[in-house]
Amino acid sequence: MERVVSGIIFDLDGTLIDSAPDIHAGIVQMLRAENLPETTFEQTKSFIGKGVPALIAQVLAAKDIDEDADQIARMTRHFHEIYETRINLTTLYPGAESCLRNLHADGFQLGLCTNKPEAPTNAVLEHFGLSDLFTGFSFGDGPYPAKPDAAPVRHVIDQLSARHFLYVGDSETDAETATNAGLPMALFTEGYRKTPVTEIRHDAIFNHFGQLRGIIDRLAPRPE
Repeated sequence: MERVVSGIIFDLDGTLIDSAPDIHAGIVQMLRAENLPETTFEQTKSFIGKGVPALIAQVLAAKDIDEDADQIARMTRHFHEIYETRINLTTLYPGAESCLRNLHADGFQLGLCTNKPEAPTNAVLEHFGLSDLFTGFSFGDGPYPAKPDAAPVRHVIDQLSARHFLYVGDSETDAETATNAGLPMALFTEGYRKTPVTEIRHDAIFNHFGQLRGIIDRLAPRPE
């Protein structure tokens, strides 16, 4: 009998890691270089999720600065330079590491689908010693549209040999991504969502990673 393997595809920022403090520090440094007023931490946090260019566009819009493609491209490049190895303020959510390690040890295949660029993603995974737990990856600077397009998820799926999948994320963007990819969605409620849980499409919710295994056993059962 063919062995059926399940794949769990995770978002990163706001799901596995709380990176908002480092992202905000990078945005502030970038704005200072442009001689623009700083944005607040809460504003920056509310803009996370759709990739760096979208974040910068929202920062400028909040300051009533007309969007300029060249300016956004320049600021995006500068932010990437600043943020590439910025990890000092980033933390894992409670229980995330043990959850990932237990799933990996039990034979689940793990994928990472993030709008964060590849270099800072790899830096934070290496910092926390998680790189070897994931089999499939997609990044915000990959050769495909950013989430919520389904293409990044499909890119991860193509790298896995799994047959059953569950998407785990924290935001409206993640819910739309899972819908577009046709996957069940487990919503982590302690991340960067902007609207009430009841208004976000999901198949299950959890507020601590100790609860996720029960959801996985129901929506993406343990490999045979």
